[in-house]
Amino acid sequence: MTTFLAIVLVILVALVVYSLVRGIVAFLKSTKMDLERDDAEGASEMQLMQNKMMFARIKYQALAVVVVAILLAIAN
Repeated sequence: MTTFLAIVLVILVALVVYSLVRGIVAFLKSTKMDLERDDAEGASEMQLMQNKMMFARIKYQALAVVVVAILLAIAN
């Protein structure tokens, strides 16, 4: 069981890093024009991608914390 959870933890950490990198890339692709545009037009494509990747990163981090908590509970 601990081996399985360790593998799941590694996969979740990889997903956290992947979503973090994609969010940073989307942030870097945001142009000055995107930042200065009128808010009434709504969010730009890169801003939506940043939000999507931030939510994904938080979700994967929460799952990783749950896996670590389970591993600690099993260890005791």
